[in-house]
Formats: sequence, C-alpha cells, structure tokens
Amino acid sequence: MADRKISEVAGSAQKDQKEASTPGRRPGRPRSAKKGADKRELLLDAALKLFAQYGIAETPLSMIAKEAGVTTAMLHYYFRTREQLLDVMIEERFQPVRAGFTDIFQTHADDPLMAITHMAQCMIDAAEKYPWVAPLWVREVISESGMLKKRMEERNGDKNRKIVHECITRWQAEGKLNPDLNPALLFISLFGLTLFPMASMKMRQEGASPISPDMLRKHVALLLFHGVAPQKP
Repeated sequence: MADRKISEVAGSAQKDQKEASTPGRRPGRPRSAKKGADKRELLLDAALKLFAQYGIAETPLSMIAKEAGVTTAMLHYYFRTREQLLDVMIEERFQPVRAGFTDIFQTHADDPLMAITHMAQCMIDAAEKYPWVAPLWVREVISESGMLKKRMEERNGDKNRKIVHECITRWQAEGKLNPDLNPALLFISLFGLTLFPMASMKMRQEGASPISPDMLRKHVALLLFHGVAPQKP
C-alpha cells in the first residue's frame, strides 16, 4: 500500500507542477513587439542564471546586461532598477512555480503523509524543470537576509504558512502525525531533503556516485513513509 502511494504521489506532483507552470497561448503580436518581448525574456533569463550563481545582492545590472549581450542602457529601458527587475521576475517566473504548491495541504487535508510527501515531490519536480530554482532558493529564500525571501513575503503574506501550520497542529492533535514534530522546522527539513541535493548535483565531484531526480524522489518518499529504521517483517 505504501509503495503504491509513493508512485501515486510522485506522478500527481509532476502533473500539478506541469499544469501550474504551463503558460497560456499568447495572441499574435506585431514583429517589433515580439522582438521587444524576446529581449525582455532574454534579460530575465540572464538575471535568473546570475542570481542563482552569485546571489541577488551580489549581481549588478551591468553584469546582467553583459550576460544577455546588451548594453546597460538597453537593460535600463526594460528595468530601471534591480528591485523592479526582481518584482517582474517574481510575478512572471516565481509565482507560476509557487502556484504548484498552493493547495497541496488543502487537497490532502485528511492525509498528512500524502500532503508532506507531495510537497517534497513538487519541490524536486520544480527544481528539475527550472535549473535556477534549487540554487537560487537555497541561496536566497532560506537566508534571513535574502532579498527574494523578503520580496516574496511582502507580496504573498503568510496566509499559506498559517494554513500549513494549522494543518500540522490539527493532524498532531488528531493523532495522524508525530506529535513531537516541530511545525516550524518541517519546511526547513523538506528544503534540506529536496532543494539542497538538487542544487548540489552539478557540483558533485568527478567519480562520486551519480544522483538523479528520480533517485531523489524515491529516496525522499521512502524516508517520509518508512523512516530510517529497519522495517519489521
């Protein structure tokens, strides 16, 4: 039964992320407008790559312009400041990814193990689909001083955090979840199990045992469903 649940939650998480992050079809635009949009997307792509590599605070606009192959003046035409660029990036790149996580705890309101495992699987799926997710979130979101974390909290508030906390405490009171678990540490634990390994995959030393997203999905699901203690016959 547990093995079947592991397979179900992995497939469901991948489906949710695909649906949440697939943009709708855009109407036709004049050629000049399309060129402008393409240039803007190029700048966002360059910014994401550098933010993930160096951090937001350490990446000046001039570095982004150089990475994108445009002048700094051209970059300022689209984004006057780094803060404005970050706001656009959150709206157009991060919010669609975040949408895949929004309703997980409400969808699995009566099954805490499925909810928590599904959340972990969605984190892995997002990091696999978008290479910048894991290194940037590890660098910025977990850090108390991270610009991205502060900007996201200002935009989205703490509604989802409260929902999750209420679900966890209710499950514990109902005897459906280990009462000794610390709700505040649960997401930090999930980050450590998912995004950190995904971020470190490219940095693994030559000759080290290979790790794939599929291997990580199974490993995390097994940990959450069975723990590390040997299974009783």
